[in-house]
Amino acid sequence: MRAIYVDKHIPRVLLTKAITPIWKDFVWTPLSSAKAGPLPDLPLPGPCWIRIKNLACGICATDLSLLFMTANPSVAPAALPGLQRFYLGHEAVGVVTETGPGVTRFKVGDKVIMDKHFYGANGLNLELDKLCEMCAQGETNFCLNKSDYPYLGVGGGFGDSYVTHETGVYLYPSELTLDQAVLVEPLGIGTHAVLRHPPNQGSKVLIIGAGMIGLSVLMAVKATQPACEVTVISRYDFQSQMAERLGAKNILGDKDGYQGIAQASGGKFFSAPMNKGIVVGGFDIIYDCVGDSNTLNDCLRWVKANGKVVMVGAHMQPMTKVDMVPIWYHQIELVGVVAHSYEHHHGEHKHTYDWVIEFMKEGLYKTDGFITHRFPYADYKQAIALANGHKGKPKAIKVIMHV
Repeated sequence: MRAIYVDKHIPRVLLTKAITPIWKDFVWTPLSSAKAGPLPDLPLPGPCWIRIKNLACGICATDLSLLFMTANPSVAPAALPGLQRFYLGHEAVGVVTETGPGVTRFKVGDKVIMDKHFYGANGLNLELDKLCEMCAQGETNFCLNKSDYPYLGVGGGFGDSYVTHETGVYLYPSELTLDQAVLVEPLGIGTHAVLRHPPNQGSKVLIIGAGMIGLSVLMAVKATQPACEVTVISRYDFQSQMAERLGAKNILGDKDGYQGIAQASGGKFFSAPMNKGIVVGGFDIIYDCVGDSNTLNDCLRWVKANGKVVMVGAHMQPMTKVDMVPIWYHQIELVGVVAHSYEHHHGEHKHTYDWVIEFMKEGLYKTDGFITHRFPYADYKQAIALANGHKGKPKAIKVIMHV
C-alpha cells in the first residue's frame, strides 16, 4: 500500500515545526517527520479485520496540522501516550476488498466511510471482554484503555488503501453519491456539535468561521431549528455567498467589530478604555469553529448572560491570554465538542453519520458546491498545498483526492 504518515520522532518533529513556517515543502524532504510512499501489504492482523481500497478522501485541517506540525507540543493532549505513527486522511470513502473470517458487518464490495479508524485503539477494535465506561457509551474516541495497547490498523485516506477493524468504518447507503459520501465525516463534526448542544427555538445563533466546519454547523442549525436567526462571521466573499445560500440571515466580517455584533444580536455594546469592551444581551449560543485565543475572548464578550459558547474548532495552541471573567460574571457555559459519536434527536438515538445521511436524504443538507477542488491521489502535493493555502489563496471549501 501507499500512505502519507507522520512519525512521532521528536527531533524531526521539532525540525519540521521550525522550518515549515518559512518553507512548506520541507515536509516532503527526508528530514521531515512526514513520509509519503509505499508500505508492505501485510496480512490482516485478525479475523475481524478488513482491507479497504480508497475511492476518495477530503483534506482536513487536522491532517494539515499533523503534517506541518503547527500544533504546539505543550497543549494538554500531547501528554497522552497515543499513537507513535499517524496515518493521514480520515474523510475517506472506500470499498471493502478483503475480509477476515470473523467479519460480520461487511462483505467484499461494500462501500464504506471511515469512522473510528483514525482515532486508534479502543475497546471495540481491541476486542476487550469488558468495555470501559466511555466505549460502553459509544464514546470510543475517549477509550480509557487506548494507551495501554498497540493499535494494529495501518494506512489512512491519504493513499490507496488501509487496514482496519470492522468497527472502524461505516456502511453507507447506495443512494448516496460519492461526493455526498466523502462529505459525511466533515458534516458529522457540525452535526455532532449542534445535536449535542442545540439552540432553542427562535434563538439568536452566531457561528464564527465559514469554512467547511462552520458551514456544516450552519446547516445543522437550520435543519434542527429552522426558526433560529443565524449570523455567520466569514473571512472571504465566496464563503459568505455559501453561508447566505444556506440560510444565514447576517454575514459579518472583521471590519464589523463589536458594533456589528451588537446590531446583529440585538444587544448593547459598551466600550472600555482598557479593553475591547463587551456586548450585553448578545447571542443566545455561539459556535466557535476557529478556536483560538482571539475568537474565544470575543465569544465570551458576545454571548448573552446565561448563554452558551460551544468550542467546535481548536488551533491546538495554548490559550494563554483568555479573559475568563465573563464566564463567572455572566454565568456563561463553555463546552467543547470533538469528532462524532451518537446523538439524541427527536426521541431517537443514532450514530452521527445516520443523522447526516438522513438530513441529506431529506434535502436539508444541500452540499452542491462544497467540493471545490479535485486531484488524483498521484497529485497529493498539489492538493495539500492548495488546501493549506501556501500556494496562493484559492476559493477552496473542500479539497478532495480521488482514484
